[in-house]
Amino acid sequence: MEHGMEFIQQNLMWAGLAAISGGMLLWQVFNGPGGSNISVGDATLLINRQDAIVVDVRETAEWSSGHIPNARHIALGHLGKHLSEIEKFKEKPIIVVCASGNRSSSACSTLKKAGFQQVFNLAGGVGAWGDAGLPMTKR
Repeated sequence: MEHGMEFIQQNLMWAGLAAISGGMLLWQVFNGPGGSNISVGDATLLINRQDAIVVDVRETAEWSSGHIPNARHIALGHLGKHLSEIEKFKEKPIIVVCASGNRSSSACSTLKKAGFQQVFNLAGGVGAWGDAGLPMTKR
């Protein structure tokens, strides 16, 4: 037991990192996955073929710096209060995006709980969209 405590004290950073990553895994297990991850290529197919709705959950400053054309902006912190704005799209595929895909996963969970059936998390977020050379707008 004494050696275990000594090891943890000497490797405090690694022990903390292990605890945090384990907590994040448990969070996903107990809260369930938000939405299915979708690649940029598959997202463009959904947009073009099934008229998917893109919901950007980044903060306003991030949104203003550039976003996917025709996306709707609802910051993650306001999503619960603004679900009525997208309620009419419950039957359509919804692609949720953020900067990297982390916040959008949380937003996908909120949408699923609100009864949206086809919810997708853009893997890699807006960064992956831009890296693929797809259009962005500031309007």
